Amino acid sequence: MRPVAARIIDGKAVAAAVRERVRAEVAELPSPPGLATILVGDDPASAVYVRMKREDSAEVGIDSYHHEPGGDVGQDELAALIASLNADERVHGILLQLPLPGHLDQGPLIGMIDPAKDVDGLTPVNAGLLAQGRPEAMVSCTPIGVMELLRETGVELEGARAVVIGRSILVGKPLAALLLAANATVTHCHSRTRDLASICREADVVIAAAGKPDLITGEMVREGAVVIDVGTNRVDGKLVGDVDFDSVAARAAAITPVPGGVGPMTRAMLLVNTLAAARRGV
Repeated sequence: MRPVAARIIDGKAVAAAVRERVRAEVAELPSPPGLATILVGDDPASAVYVRMKREDSAEVGIDSYHHEPGGDVGQDELAALIASLNADERVHGILLQLPLPGHLDQGPLIGMIDPAKDVDGLTPVNAGLLAQGRPEAMVSCTPIGVMELLRETGVELEGARAVVIGRSILVGKPLAALLLAANATVTHCHSRTRDLASICREADVVIAAAGKPDLITGEMVREGAVVIDVGTNRVDGKLVGDVDFDSVAARAAAITPVPGGVGPMTRAMLLVNTLAAARRGV
């Protein structure tokens, strides 16, 4: 068969449309939603991510409450900060930027966040609600961003064969649950999956979120598949995904680039989650 000229899925354009929609809906609320961000330590990438999220919030009319307790903050002190934000009526969403420094146990800290304010969708309560298919679940921003990209691309998920590669609580596991809820037939793969290439070749939709550069190559993708690259890896100073873009784009019907694909959607869907939390009257 003749190779398919892949459509490049423009995550920046879709994210811009989402932000405009959120801005219009925020303007109709009696008071602005509030997003609290917590940045611990001096990781440069985390600092950039939090700054961009705060800028996005300001752009759409969401109030930002930023906290930098210092890289040497103790477990109890950080827990007390989260408790205070849970009780703050101005705050509708709480974002604890990960990863945390090694001396902190992030599991219990994530679990302390009020599930109704858990705009990252990481608390055990929200994970359980998602697993049960409950509509009140707050879902991680990257997975719902991927689903938004698939909708905007016009992908028919009903009955489609979807492969998710990666099993993190932030992306892989919630994304598999969302695809199942959309009536796709999901194969969930990971770093120890045998014969990954043959599994991917059967898929209508391939979503790579394993954190391994060039894991998915053109020979692993069937003609006309849709490929979503969630990976963000630094190689020789450049940001690359989990997909070998050139070889896969020669066969796929549509593909997301890195950067400019899923990344902008993650930030945009944080605004959507914060707006949803505010509407629920937190």
